Amino acid sequence: NALVEKYQHFRMADRAFDLAWTHSQVTLRHLNATEAEAQLYARLAGAIIYADPARRATSGILLENRRGQSALWAYGISGDTPLVLLRVTNLEKIELVRQLIKAHSYWRAKGLTVELVILNEDVSVYRQNLQDQITSLIAAGSEAQMLDKPGGIFVRRLEQIPNDDRVLLQSASRIVLDDEHGSLLEQLEQRSVLEPPVPAFTPSRAPRVETPSPPPARDLIFRNGLGGFTPDGHEYVITLSPGQVTPAPWVNVLANPSFGTVVSENGGAYTWFENAHEFRLTPWFNDPVRDLTGEAFYIRDEETGQIWSPMPGPARGASAYVVRHGFGYTVFEHTEHGIVSELWICVAMDVPVKLAVCKLRNISGGPRRLSLTGYCEWVLGDLRHKTLLNVQTDVDLKSGALLARNFYNTEFPDRIVFLDVNEPTRTLTGDRKEFLGRNGTLAQPAALKRARLSGKAGAGLDPCGAMQVAFDLADGQERVTSFRLGVGRSMAEVHDLIFRFRRADAGRVALSGVHEFWNRTLGAINVDTPDPAVNTIANGWLLYQTLGCRFWGRTGFYQSSGAYGFRDQLQDVMALVHAEPALIREHLLRAAAHQFREGDVQHWWHPPVDRGVRTHFSDDYLWLPYVTCRYVSCTADTGVLDEQAPFLDARPVMPEEESYYDLPNRSQESATLYQHCVRAIEHGLKFGEHGLPLMGSGDWNDGMNLVGKEGRGESVWLAFFLYDVLRQFAEIARGRGDASFAERCLARAKKLQENIEKNAWDGQWYRRAYFDNGEPLGSKTNLECQIDSLPQSWSVISGAGDPQRSRQAMNAVDQRLIRRESKLIQLFDPPFDKSPLNPGYIKGYIPGVRENGGQYTHGAIWTAMAFALMGENERAWELFALLNPMQHAATAEQIATYKVEPYVIAADVYAVAPNIGRGGWTWYTGSAGWMYRFLTETLLGVHLEGNRLRITPRFPAGWTSYKVHYRHRQTVYHITINRLSADGTGELSLDGQTLAEETIPLTDDHIEHFVELRAR
Repeated sequence: NALVEKYQHFRMADRAFDLAWTHSQVTLRHLNATEAEAQLYARLAGAIIYADPARRATSGILLENRRGQSALWAYGISGDTPLVLLRVTNLEKIELVRQLIKAHSYWRAKGLTVELVILNEDVSVYRQNLQDQITSLIAAGSEAQMLDKPGGIFVRRLEQIPNDDRVLLQSASRIVLDDEHGSLLEQLEQRSVLEPPVPAFTPSRAPRVETPSPPPARDLIFRNGLGGFTPDGHEYVITLSPGQVTPAPWVNVLANPSFGTVVSENGGAYTWFENAHEFRLTPWFNDPVRDLTGEAFYIRDEETGQIWSPMPGPARGASAYVVRHGFGYTVFEHTEHGIVSELWICVAMDVPVKLAVCKLRNISGGPRRLSLTGYCEWVLGDLRHKTLLNVQTDVDLKSGALLARNFYNTEFPDRIVFLDVNEPTRTLTGDRKEFLGRNGTLAQPAALKRARLSGKAGAGLDPCGAMQVAFDLADGQERVTSFRLGVGRSMAEVHDLIFRFRRADAGRVALSGVHEFWNRTLGAINVDTPDPAVNTIANGWLLYQTLGCRFWGRTGFYQSSGAYGFRDQLQDVMALVHAEPALIREHLLRAAAHQFREGDVQHWWHPPVDRGVRTHFSDDYLWLPYVTCRYVSCTADTGVLDEQAPFLDARPVMPEEESYYDLPNRSQESATLYQHCVRAIEHGLKFGEHGLPLMGSGDWNDGMNLVGKEGRGESVWLAFFLYDVLRQFAEIARGRGDASFAERCLARAKKLQENIEKNAWDGQWYRRAYFDNGEPLGSKTNLECQIDSLPQSWSVISGAGDPQRSRQAMNAVDQRLIRRESKLIQLFDPPFDKSPLNPGYIKGYIPGVRENGGQYTHGAIWTAMAFALMGENERAWELFALLNPMQHAATAEQIATYKVEPYVIAADVYAVAPNIGRGGWTWYTGSAGWMYRFLTETLLGVHLEGNRLRITPRFPAGWTSYKVHYRHRQTVYHITINRLSADGTGELSLDGQTLAEETIPLTDDHIEHFVELRAR
């Protein structure tokens, strides 16, 4: 307010301008530059910030480059900041060098970081004189301190640089200047040759007038005004009337093990290969308001010129849109100007190819001529602004597909991306500037105001891929056009993919493969209960979110990670024990191979090179033995314990460091998975003055990174978790005949349990941690974070807590953290805000948001799970309903509050006004896997024990029976669980024969089996 009042007076505005002018004059005097020179430098800055093809190397040079950014490092040049290259051959033209040195100083003064490379190309006997003059000019001015420094000036000689690296330097530079081409002003005035324009589109008839009609009614359950589930729960169907939008993007994540795409209800999309962060084919945006995109489709009426998209964006039509998100596919339905469109988006399950299959049907009553255009903006790296200079496009002579490469990308230089369509008469362009036009947008691209696309491709363009197909459509006729976006590691692989998916039935076969995979995988456990909300979330969506998004994609709308988190994906795969146990085995060995010889692990790493972070986190490595125990106990696959995996080798994290990011070496030492687990446990046996495990730079809650920063802080939650690990792994050790380690684990667990009860009990609940100075956290003596749910729930889950104390602690959680009226469970309360406590970056979150006292769903599920394990079945089912996203979005009013997708789990729910009950980021959350386990195992009681199945139901009130259809490999067991009356006797039967055991034998005999269980 004070600033507003200050500058309301016109004299203050005049003073501001006067001061700005004075400052500019002082700057120019300091640089010994004129106003005219400053304007030249500013014009150059425009080409640095927004690459101008006229200022770069020629297309021929750019196409010649095959070297990556890492080749610049040998010359001390990082390549992380914009490069300007000055080629000098003549001592008499040294003025150009002087101008560029001044320009560099000017840019630096304005905050624009640029690396200036001066290449001495004089090959005469006077070349040393030129070198001396250049260095003297630099040394005489303010840029002397910037010689050979990051963001500075680099002087190199031609004879020291091989030809390939000269090409690289020119290709990597945003501006290339040459003293043979005149003064700085003369080179700035040079313009590229204009190419002949494509003819403008000329309409042949007046625009059609659209009379919007509502889409046909659908049979949906759990409607909320925007969408609902199909009765079988396999699709979530969204209907958007004209002008209607969802409160936030409602997306689908379509993925196979190495490739995928995120698609929103608006049609916004981004696609990746191998790593959703490091090698994006198209740009990732996470703007929940605008839902931007780098991929689009357009339909154009070739008679009127009217355009619209077959999805709600970017060129929205006048009629309603129907969006169907399914397992592995998304469908957009729309009718506009008598043309019915149905656009199917899916990813092939076995290869890196995305298909967009568009069916158009003419119901207008007369013949029509239409065109269909597909468009994508190339990234071929992590961020478009970093890669656009180096992406080259060309038309493949053999197939006619549009190809894109980025040789400059050090880690993915050989990847070849392609865009293809089944039409030999298609037109195309690789030039985004042509497609969008000056100040153009995806809603009204300039290319669709022209007759066709130009066919332009090459290097030095603002790169994109666009293909357009024009065709006639008779009244009543249907036509299918298939666009493919894919990637290969060689031209042979690319050609195989292109020609495979040009077959007439390729789209149908790919979609059939998608249906077959997901129906089989998600159908490993199919439940039929009296509650449709339980059935819908259990029979697909939770496991789909876990496998497709968390494990394979490792990305979502709100976070594009691409990395494996050591603890993250290990927790995720535990949910796959029934559906895809082989993936657990594979990932256990993958995780073990990211353990250092000392026993700690990479907190996260980016495939395929595996560059990642080494930290002082105290729980990461313990998840390896924890998940190993889970896998072996469920599958009886003890052979995995003997599988070999190498260690990593790198310098330790220094005590004063929190972490460092680097590419470690692969150690010569390797060990069995069992030995990896032993080493992890031994590394975790470090305790503080209370006899509790050291916190390090964080435990499960990353945001508490300062609690133990000095190496003395202790974690109570970690004590419970470590106890669980020790007890479970003792059984593994005993089974292998390693009695000494088993006894060591049990002895340490017993001592740990004693220390917990002695030093972690606060009187009504368990404390959360101790700071380095011994001050408790999660205590009634704290002003903030008095009670944290984690140690309370894990006192039950681990079995380490005194039963009476655990029950008292969980009752405190119920009273203080469960907010039934808001349908949320807080992680702790009160949130961090104004107290002197500084646990770490968690305090940077708004109080009541995410880990800082909001609902962090991961922890909330553990709370509900603990109540179930205590025998509090009714309360556990109540909390499950509270956590079920469908119950947050059952009505239009609830959707207006919750906002995010009702069909997947949200990582967090806000607990602070005015956004109480608002969903946070969705899809990319480990809570999906835990929610699946909580429902199918803890509540419905399905437990795999080798080749036997144990059912331990926890009935909610009102249920008398439910069914579980369990697939064991290729054999299905139909299990009916009936609730016993108070005086009834339990019984288990298989195919009509009573079983003496309490478990069901599983045999893969390809015959349907029927099981009945009577239980309480």
